Order: sequence, then C-alpha cells, then structure tokens
Amino acid sequence: MDHADHPTAVLPGDVRIPLLGFGTWQATGEAGFKAVLAALDAGYRHIDTATMYGNEEEVGRAVRESGLRREDVFITTKLPPERVGRERETIEASLRALGVDHVDLWLLHWPPSEPGDLIPAWREMLAARDTGLARAVGVSNFGTGQIDELIQATEENPAVNQIRWSPFLYDRQRHAEHRDRGVVLEGYSPFKTSDLSDPVLTRIAGAHNVSPAQVVLRWHIDHETVAIPKSVTPERIRANADVFGFSLTAEEMRDIDALGGS
Repeated sequence: MDHADHPTAVLPGDVRIPLLGFGTWQATGEAGFKAVLAALDAGYRHIDTATMYGNEEEVGRAVRESGLRREDVFITTKLPPERVGRERETIEASLRALGVDHVDLWLLHWPPSEPGDLIPAWREMLAARDTGLARAVGVSNFGTGQIDELIQATEENPAVNQIRWSPFLYDRQRHAEHRDRGVVLEGYSPFKTSDLSDPVLTRIAGAHNVSPAQVVLRWHIDHETVAIPKSVTPERIRANADVFGFSLTAEEMRDIDALGGS
C-alpha cells in the first residue's frame, strides 16, 4: 500500500497522525522487534508504544532496521501515571531507548491517582512539547470531564485521547465530545472489544470481500478515528494493514454504529 494515500488526522502544530497505527502492547523482546519490523514492512507508518510496555528499545531498533527515514514513521509513547513528577527524565529515557531525538506523540497513559497531580503533569508535558522532545502531547484513558480540566487550566487541548473503542463500544455523544474539543479519538483493543462473528460485520465483510476485522478497522478510519490494532502474526499484520482498497457506505456505517447501542 502506498503510504502517501494513507488518511491522517491533523493535530495541533500541523502534526499529521496516520489513522492506522500498530499497537505493541505485550509485544516484547525479539518477538516484539520482529512484529514491529513486519508492520513497517506491511506499510504501517505509525507505531504505538509506552514506557509501561518495556519494548521501546525493540521498537527503535525495528524503525532503524526498516530502512525508513525517521520522519516517515510516526512514533507514540506514553508516560506512566506513577512517573508524574518525573516527566522530563521519563521522556528522556524513552528517547534514549527508542534511539530518537523526539517522539511524534507523547501521552499521559492514565489519569494520575492524585487529582492534584493532573494539571502539573500536563504542564510538564506541554513543556516537553515546547522544547521539541515531542511534536504533540495528549492523554489516554481520560473522561471528557478530565479533558475539560486540562483545557480550562491551560487553554491547551490534548491532541489525542487514546481509549478502548470499537463498534460495540461506539458512543455517539462521546465521539462528538472529542470532536467538539478538537481532540482526536484514538481507539485501542478494536478486536478484543468486538464480536467479529456478529452478523452485521460478517454481512458487510462479505459485501466487500474482506474480513470482519478489516471492516472494524475501516469503520474507525471512515469515522476519522485512529485505530491501533496489534498482532504478532505476520499474515494478520498484513491483513490489518490492507484496509485502503474499500470504504463503507453511509448505510453500512450506520448499521455498524448501531452495534454500540447509543
């Protein structure tokens, strides 16, 4: 697939995030390295990791060994909430492990357990962005109220909120709340939270001669939400990347939205 045709969403600072990314949770060691290399080989240009995953070194090595230019691969990593107060040293450790001088997106992995830590942590993340360590900053597993706290305190909206998302978790209002605030919704666990044998998905998959998993990913993309499926199986990695040869009709999108019951 020609990645020039890959749809992207625009983050603050004119940073473009590919709508299809490769998730690396639980992909560690040599198997993790090989999975990321296979993903880059299959055409993925967006890799999602985190300090908590313990695989930043393998991700960095795969990006280098892929032969791709650094600017052609969008790299996300995340700050664990227990590292709040040590933001700067944490991102510097991530950059060393990844072997890069900046990440494209740095997320606060979960809201801190102490509510009073939220705004100071966010200010430190904004400072890391302003000094060029991350091109964009955002959050993960945040509710709309918590996002509003950040915006009210700093007038800076998180570029992204990465949450569990799939047709079966579809919530029209939550989707609209992100859009209204200029926050890109990024979904993780698209398959784990889906019933891929559901008749709606199998019918639509059959109509396009693709798999239900490919329909789920295309649904994210047609909603302009980011999807980060993960797999360590090369065939599945390739199939998950092959979602640009078809698109869903408005009626099919409505039928899939209805799986969320909202």
